[in-house]
Formats: sequence, C-alpha cells, structure tokens
Amino acid sequence: MFLHKKELQFEAKPDRPNPVIAKYLQELIGGQYGEMSVAMQYLFQGWSMRGEEKYKDMLMDIATEEIGHVEMLATMVARLLEDAPVEDQESAMKSDPAIGAIIAGMNPQQAIVAGLGPRPADSMGNPWSGGYIIASGNLLADFRANLNAESQGRLQVARIYEMIEDKGVKDLLSVLLARDSYHQNLWATAVKELEEKEKSILVPSTFPRENERLDIAYDFYNFSEGEESKKGSWAKGKALDGEGEYNYLKEPKVEGKAPKLDPVTPKMYGTPPTK
Repeated sequence: MFLHKKELQFEAKPDRPNPVIAKYLQELIGGQYGEMSVAMQYLFQGWSMRGEEKYKDMLMDIATEEIGHVEMLATMVARLLEDAPVEDQESAMKSDPAIGAIIAGMNPQQAIVAGLGPRPADSMGNPWSGGYIIASGNLLADFRANLNAESQGRLQVARIYEMIEDKGVKDLLSVLLARDSYHQNLWATAVKELEEKEKSILVPSTFPRENERLDIAYDFYNFSEGEESKKGSWAKGKALDGEGEYNYLKEPKVEGKAPKLDPVTPKMYGTPPTK
C-alpha cells in the first residue's frame, strides 16, 4: 500500500517560465537513468526480495523517495511551462539565430500531448521504457546496477545544473545532487557489505568454479593495437577476488578453427524445391 501526501518534500518553483529548461528536465524524469527508472528499479527489486528484511526495507524506502523526486520534477516542468512568454521567445529568435536554434529544440509534445505538463519521456520525447530497469533477484548484481544508475543520474543532474541560470531550478537540482550523493554512498556500502558476507566479488558467488575454465579466468587479452593496457592493475598481480593472479597475454592463444557452415537448402525449412 502506498500513501500520498500533498506537500512536496522540497520546493519546486522556477524563477520564471522556460520551456527549454523544461525539456532538459524531461531527461531527469523519463530518461534511461532518470527518476522513473530508479524508482521502478528499486520497487521491483524490493517486491521480489527473498533475503534479509533489512534489504527489502531499504529498497522500499529509497524507491518511495524516488517517486517523490518524480513528482517534484514533474511539478517543476509544469511550472516552467506555465505562461511561457511566447512573444519574448519570438523576438529573441528574430534577433539571435543561436537563441532561435535553442528554442526550436523545445519539446512540442509537452504542449500538444500533455497540455503544458510533463510526460513520462526523455528530453527527446522518447517514451520511458520498463526495459531500462534491472531486477535480477541477485542482490550483489542489482546493487551494483543501482550504483551505476545513481552515478549516471547524478552526472546528468550536474551537467544540467551547469547549463542553466534559473536559481529556483538550481535549488531543486542541488537537492537531487545531494540525494544522489547519498544513494551512491548507500549502494557502494551495501555492495561492500555483500561482498564481505559472500566472501567473493563474483556474481553469482554460489556457482562452482570448477565448472569454468580456470586456466583463462585471470588472463587479460591484448585484442587491440597497442600495449598500454598492460600497465593497469588488472593485468598483473593478485586478482581482486583473491583466487588467482592476473596475467597479460600479448598474443592470446587461438583455440578455435575458422567456421564452415553448410549451405542453406530448401529441406532445412520444409519448403519444396523450385522447379
């Protein structure tokens, strides 16, 4: 059961209408790493949780917070689209082609489809997709995906923050930046906790390693021109999982043969031969 409160957790008021910024913020709502994605990702991970209760409770806490972030951004977009000064825009477009090019990049669906409101879509108008979310049932794999999502999301918020001047919008973005900072810390901490608990950094940790080719499990293959990659810590020394030694192979061994496929015949597909 979910309960909704009318108040926003943080304020979402721009200094003035600006449909261009409204388009930018659509990426933070419905983009691949937007708030809709992380909210649904954490919800589905939590709903299918079969492990310790503390992890499910934590996922549901963060997921519900992210729903609130969607509402704050949606409110900000709606306010950015209210009473947008079309006459000022037209005047600016006539006097400065560069400004005209920027304004021409506004999302017309916000007006035509949503009636000056936000949409579940990214900044290019592409609809949000459930294909963005990851919920595998493996906590370590999922929490690593969450850390990536928060990292990419915070990167995008920071870029938009630097692109705009509206203080009201920046105030909201500063909130999102701070919460994304905490969420990165949270997922990194949870990942470390699980790695220590599982005594492994590999996913899945329960798969018997004797069933894999351990003779190649720690080799770095030099498959592209140049050898600068051998200077990395991933190419020499003890492996991070503690179970092997990294090995740099300048010329990886070729074990397979060139494939030779039989020609396609009508018989293969049950079609009668042509006369």
